Amino acid sequence: MESDLARIAEFLSNHHVMSLATTRLNELSVCSLFYAYSKDAISFVVASADETLHVQHILNNPKIAGNILLETKTVGKIQGVQFRGKFSRLEDATLEKLYFKAFPFALALNPKLWQIEVDFFKMTDNSLGFGKKIIWPRPSA
Repeated sequence: MESDLARIAEFLSNHHVMSLATTRLNELSVCSLFYAYSKDAISFVVASADETLHVQHILNNPKIAGNILLETKTVGKIQGVQFRGKFSRLEDATLEKLYFKAFPFALALNPKLWQIEVDFFKMTDNSLGFGKKIIWPRPSA
């Protein structure tokens, strides 16, 4: 299972934009966000303003889902990661440094940073065989 998580982390380290889905009552939203990923915290760090629809949603319902994919028409190269987790205000200085190392230009914007603590990954990786899925649930405490 550790090697599965390492494979997922390697994929995530080669990308930087996610699609994020949120909901509040019957209202749905999806957006694109730049991210930095911490394999140690098994978390994403993203920047977003309070007035965005997705942040308004997570203030009422912090459960989110998202995906990151390699855009290709070659079936044998298809790769992507779906995830679920909890979206919250970032309080970890190490993760803050990780984000600004990945996106130094963002320092000038003084953005509000958020953490997505992942509790589930599903990776499709056709480089391992057609339709190969890697499932990683966060172990229960």
